[in-house]
Amino acid sequence: MHGSYLTSMSSSSLSLSPGTIAISLRSQFPSASFVDCADICVTSLQADSRRCQSGDLFVVIAGTNESAEKYIPEAIRNGAKAVLTGRPLTGLEVPQCIVSDVRKAYAILCSELADRPSRQLDAVGITGTNGKTTVSWLVRSILQSAGRKTGLSGTVEYHDGKTSRPSSLTTPDALELSELLSAMVKNRVTHAVMEVSSHALDQSRLAGTELAVGAVTNVTQDHFDYHQNLKNYAACKARIIEHLKADGTLVLNGDDPICRSMAEAVQSTQTLLTYGLKSEADLQARAVRESAAGTEFEIVFRETALPVKTTLIGQHNVSNCLAATAVCLGLGLSLAEIVAGITALENVPGRMEQVNCGQTYTVLIDYAHTDDALRHAIRSARQVCGQRLFCVFGAGGDRDSSKRSLLGVAGSEADRVIITSDNPRSEDPFQIMKAIAAGCQSQGVTPELIEDRKAAIEFALAEAGPGDLVLIAGKGHECEQILRDRKIPFRDRHVVEQYLTGQSISDSQKVSA
Repeated sequence: MHGSYLTSMSSSSLSLSPGTIAISLRSQFPSASFVDCADICVTSLQADSRRCQSGDLFVVIAGTNESAEKYIPEAIRNGAKAVLTGRPLTGLEVPQCIVSDVRKAYAILCSELADRPSRQLDAVGITGTNGKTTVSWLVRSILQSAGRKTGLSGTVEYHDGKTSRPSSLTTPDALELSELLSAMVKNRVTHAVMEVSSHALDQSRLAGTELAVGAVTNVTQDHFDYHQNLKNYAACKARIIEHLKADGTLVLNGDDPICRSMAEAVQSTQTLLTYGLKSEADLQARAVRESAAGTEFEIVFRETALPVKTTLIGQHNVSNCLAATAVCLGLGLSLAEIVAGITALENVPGRMEQVNCGQTYTVLIDYAHTDDALRHAIRSARQVCGQRLFCVFGAGGDRDSSKRSLLGVAGSEADRVIITSDNPRSEDPFQIMKAIAAGCQSQGVTPELIEDRKAAIEFALAEAGPGDLVLIAGKGHECEQILRDRKIPFRDRHVVEQYLTGQSISDSQKVSA
């Protein structure tokens, strides 16, 4: 989104190339104030000073740990001709627009300059502590199976209907999100499925984006380093309702009390659909049968019940299937179309993903990195495990430290617990591991501590025997490990495959907890 910009002029006086959209900031934000101009007309903008080009509006968005104002000179040197800011700034030679919420204004402008792409799509937003990726992949599979061209934005990948690329964030920056949705429109996509993080909702990245369906899968402890407490975190998740269209559908997990409380915010013109395994809900599952090959159950909606067979493992994935079903019902699909789409999905990368190289035991890789997710993963694995259950996991550094002992408590439900490094970032990996181990020890469990993640995985595989199950949790689909001073290529699945095929075997050194 780069182009020309003018100040102190009405948009009717502009001479623009065909297809260029110009936005009057005074018209868009009537309560805004201006410095050194009567108005600013924008055709392009940037929040990254390094990427500014001639004519851009530079948006001054504060980072988590630093002010963005120091980057204004660089933005101006690179061609920025005006700034959007939250307070008047002195010493600038370019015009300023001052708004009360810079992030929200930025996201709205990104959407407007992209010609409001979400209005040209049936967009779905899925939020929740756990299950976002699996539900979004299920929804995409259902839509594609039913002949709807579908784009995706999420933790694993961004797909615009034509090309796919690895994602950088669960929910991209507002500019990248608008560009992605715009590319979907250009590629004749009809439906967009988006994972929506609590950070994105708190930072108003979806401002200007309208959802046909919004879903909240659950709310349990996560990201308290950012949100401080459960009340703030839950309030951010509930903000997805603000983005629902007037006739949109809200999908809530009836088994989750925080989700249930969000039902009060649904407007009279909107539709509420609930799902649950234990509670009374619009969608339920019955006759659930679990095995290492997958899960079979019946989806019950009103007076209709249809059998479903999926390769996904675990009760929590039955819940995810119900969530995806509710989303697609909200989009107007039939229950028969939905069942076919669930069956068509073979796997979700790093979500209870099996690795089978002919070994006599089962290996599952899962992204679980909260205590609730890890507990569900272990209990699901237990249902398909004939003998001992091994669990290899850690916790990320520079993140919510209060959940580390909780992870240890959850992990202690396994028969053999191996604590290792996850993405330690700037922290000492062993100190993180000790905090997790304290949770295990509170349950009377003494874990193995093996700092090197590759060695920890190989240790579990070497110890496993016929009928055992090895669950490797925390990193899932991730392809790198983030250490103090570098990122290294690392994928749990590759470590397992190399070990099982004899390509790489290292000596593992245990450390007593």
